[in-house]
Amino acid sequence: MSHAAPVIVAVDSARFVDELARVAGQARGLLNVVVDIDLGLNRCGLPPGEAPLELARHVLSQGLKLRGLMGYEGHLQPLPPGPAKQRSVTAALEMLVDARKSLEAAGIPVEIVSCGGTGDFSLAGSFPGITEVQAGSYLLMDTWYAPAAPQFEVTLSVLATVLSKTAGKRLVVDAGVKAISGERGLPSVKGQPRLRVKALHAEHALIETPEGDAPVEVGDTLELLVHYHDGTINLHDRMFGVRHGVVEQEFTIERRP
Repeated sequence: MSHAAPVIVAVDSARFVDELARVAGQARGLLNVVVDIDLGLNRCGLPPGEAPLELARHVLSQGLKLRGLMGYEGHLQPLPPGPAKQRSVTAALEMLVDARKSLEAAGIPVEIVSCGGTGDFSLAGSFPGITEVQAGSYLLMDTWYAPAAPQFEVTLSVLATVLSKTAGKRLVVDAGVKAISGERGLPSVKGQPRLRVKALHAEHALIETPEGDAPVEVGDTLELLVHYHDGTINLHDRMFGVRHGVVEQEFTIERRP
């Protein structure tokens, strides 16, 4: 028997809480909520201090099910491992744990304290008071994230076919920005360190062969290691799980209509 996973909504404003309660109606007691705290990313979330406690009280007053707290120190994810990163992550997580202590001191149970990601999973996962790590990128990885999480292997690539070759100068493959994101940087060619992606056009990628002729011909395929997987996966309808050159599973990528 399959069971539906509970939906948990992160909130950072009383107005949003009021709207959730209104829409949920008689079922508001079944709607799970966590209060979102800004840990320095400067995106969503309340500032640390009294605001999280005040909103938690408002959540309860509206009859919603308060599960706890969350934050996301996303700005710290890409930092390279080392003492400086550990200090920065520790300072961010201390703000979240302090908020937990504030709620509990006011008699409000805190079941969930969620934070972290692939770039600092080991730090967040061992930090006292944290109950959940929001790591997800580790499953596929990309070359943008790889330096921050060397424990994981880059596995996401786009298979491209060589359409044109100018000996000693360049290759052209059939994977441009409609197939692979260049938002944060260019992809690289797997297993071919001498080949360098120079540009992504709409339907094509231009690859330089700076050290002379490449052992690649028109019709050959190359794997382009994705630099930014968040902006690439949504461009495709299917993804294939490959092990030792054999396709083991095909995944459907669901997108909003």
